[in-house]
Amino acid sequence: MTKEEQASQTAYPRAFSHIGISVPDLEKAVEFYSEVLGWYTIMGPTSVQEDNSAIGKMSTDVFGKGWGSYKIAHMSTSDKIGIELFQFEQQKNPDNNFKYWETGVFHFAVQDPNVEELAQKIVDAGGKRRMEKPRYYYPGEKPYRMIYMEDPFGNIIEIYSHSYELHYASGAYQ
Repeated sequence: MTKEEQASQTAYPRAFSHIGISVPDLEKAVEFYSEVLGWYTIMGPTSVQEDNSAIGKMSTDVFGKGWGSYKIAHMSTSDKIGIELFQFEQQKNPDNNFKYWETGVFHFAVQDPNVEELAQKIVDAGGKRRMEKPRYYYPGEKPYRMIYMEDPFGNIIEIYSHSYELHYASGAYQ
């Protein structure tokens, strides 16, 4: 197959495997995500050292030399998306972590038909609202809602009332 033929083929859709999230307190984060979002703990908090172990070498390949140590826990959502929670030795924890103008992931989203209830659970567990109340994508026409929240660790969580494709299939911006 020529390069032109390869380039013209449509890529098949890859499944989303997991996301890594840095937090300032790993144990509190595992508790929050388990109790508030209902995520399952696959592997509880574990320490990883910068050494010659397989995971130590792998981490040095990823982070470069001098990372020292970190704690990690693995969780999973109800739809089997993996969540890696990291607490780094020399981690910075800014007061305002919402830097949407910088390249990189600035939020993740979960789906819950009761947006308001989950938003309140996040607030009750130490998080905060980034929006006063949920917004409708199609006011007066369809029940699709969303709200931006912040977990107690500064990570931004968007809550959708319906699946992603329902929100956008007919164009959500009116």
